[in-house]
Amino acid sequence: MILERYITTKPLDLAVLIEETADPRAGALVIFGGTVRNENNNLQVKGMTYEAHISMAAKVIKQIELETIERFDLITCRIQHRIGEQAVKETSVYVVVRAAHRVSAFEAGRFAIDTIKEKVPIWKHEHYVDQTSVYLDSGENKK
Repeated sequence: MILERYITTKPLDLAVLIEETADPRAGALVIFGGTVRNENNNLQVKGMTYEAHISMAAKVIKQIELETIERFDLITCRIQHRIGEQAVKETSVYVVVRAAHRVSAFEAGRFAIDTIKEKVPIWKHEHYVDQTSVYLDSGENKK
């Protein structure tokens, strides 16, 4: 399914993303992986549920890939986000960037993940060990 290129309920596979982006012109490979952490705001996290407006989120991620490639003169940019329930340590998002040189690759990776956090309609529902939970504000924990 085309949406699964960008948004999926399955565990993310970094090896597949690396293979998909392989290119002999690339001298730089930068990977960012976002994982569910075990603590937030002094609360013990047991997991996270990511929810999305799936078709809109996929469209925005595709646009971010294209904008990142153009803005930083990349060979490729590949983004995939997982939705659904995820445990601590599971990866929820990957950004894979390939460029001729490292400077543009690092800058592009940072731009891509920051833009995802800002623009993609994905919401985080954080679940705590004490059985409480909260939806995080879209601006929360961006850095």
